[in-house]
Parts: sequence; structure tokens; C-alpha cells
Amino acid sequence: MNHDTKPRILKISILRFDPNDPEDFPHMETFEVEEAHGMTLYIVLNEIREHQDNALMFDFVCRAGICGSCSMLVNGRPTLACRTLTSKLDTNITLAPLPLFELIKDLSIYTGKWMEGLNDRLETWIHEKEETLNADKLEERMEPALADEIYELDRCVECGCCVAGCGNIQMNNDFVGAVGLNKVARFHLDPRDNRTDEDYYSLIGNEDGVFGCMTLLGCEDVCPKDLPLQSKIAYLRRMMVSTALK
Repeated sequence: MNHDTKPRILKISILRFDPNDPEDFPHMETFEVEEAHGMTLYIVLNEIREHQDNALMFDFVCRAGICGSCSMLVNGRPTLACRTLTSKLDTNITLAPLPLFELIKDLSIYTGKWMEGLNDRLETWIHEKEETLNADKLEERMEPALADEIYELDRCVECGCCVAGCGNIQMNNDFVGAVGLNKVARFHLDPRDNRTDEDYYSLIGNEDGVFGCMTLLGCEDVCPKDLPLQSKIAYLRRMMVSTALK
């Protein structure tokens, strides 16, 4: 935005609905906000809540694209509000909660319940080689390149954008999605985990797992952390095929 020109007036249309209110129903409500330099949708929503409607509900924690709390549909595209500059958008902006997740109210969704169920289902923790904990044991050595590869996958913030952008989950609610497959790839790479390829096959070697991906690339297109989701899904698919043929 040019500082010498008159600020734009943004028209923010928000899908409002409180599922806990039996008298409420889904409806759009439009607010006008004067654009400021460097403004993000997170700032816009705070302006609306502080000065126009303090009942507007949305989520945020870090404001830096690290927590994943402010995920929502922006003009139909899953993304993070705190990382979306209004200068990159038209003056008419439509906001809605991510689909598939439990709705709390307005733009606030319960991603935690879905992610917790996924983590339990895929056992996303290191399965140690020893059954008993040895506090004096030195940490297992790891090559820096491998540590970097694991760290890259660990950057997932469980925002749910890839889930909302996945065409297959729309048709198969049991599909683990890119976020689940990314987690499996992360632990398969970890030398501290004692699970075999057969163990991983039992988790994702079916249509609800890696073979359910239709390779539409929606997950990678909308991932706010730019994770290599498709390459890891392809990696897992090759591994699962090889395991099945043993």
C-alpha cells in the first residue's frame, strides 16, 4: 500500500455460527476496516473484535505462524490469518472456519481433538529399543544431515490446513491425511525408533493410509510451513509397496 494514497476500506465477510446456541444459524456478517501498512488478517480480526463486535470468536497464540491456531479459510483457501497480508488480497475478503474439524464458534475450531486422535492412531512417539528408561545413557548419535531432515518434518504446526485442502478426506473421513503421513515419515527416519517397515505397514499400508492419497497436491499447495509433503508421501508409498512384496 502506498503511504501517499488514501487507505483502502476492507470489507470482511465472516461466517458466523454458534453451534451451542439452538437459536443461531450459519450466516455471513460483513465488517469494514480501514487498512493499515503491514496489516495482517490477524490484526483485522482483532480490530473487529475490539471496536465492532467483541463476541467474534477466533483463535490465536503466537501471531508468528508457529502455533497454527489461527488457521481458517480465506477466500476459500486454507491458510494462517497471522501470515496473510491484506495488501495481497482484494478489498472484499471472505473468512470461514476450516471444514472437517469440530466448530466451537465463528472461526474457532477444535483441531486438537482431531490431532490427538490421529497421534494415538499412528503412535507418533519414539518407540525405544529398551523397555526400561536409562537416564544415564548417552543420546544416540545422528548424522547432521539426517537430523536436519527430521527437523524439517518436525516443523509441522498441526494447523489443519492440509486436512482442509485434501480432496480425499472430503470423501473418506478415515484417511490420515498429509499431516499423519508426515508424522509417520518423521519417525521412520528416526534411528532411535525400533519399529520395522512391517509395523509401519500395519499403520498406513491401506486406503486409509498412504494408498488413499490421490496425489492432488492440495496439501502441499496450502501448507503454510512449505513442508515437502508430497515427496514424503511418495517415499512412504515406495516403502509400503516394497514391504508388501517381501
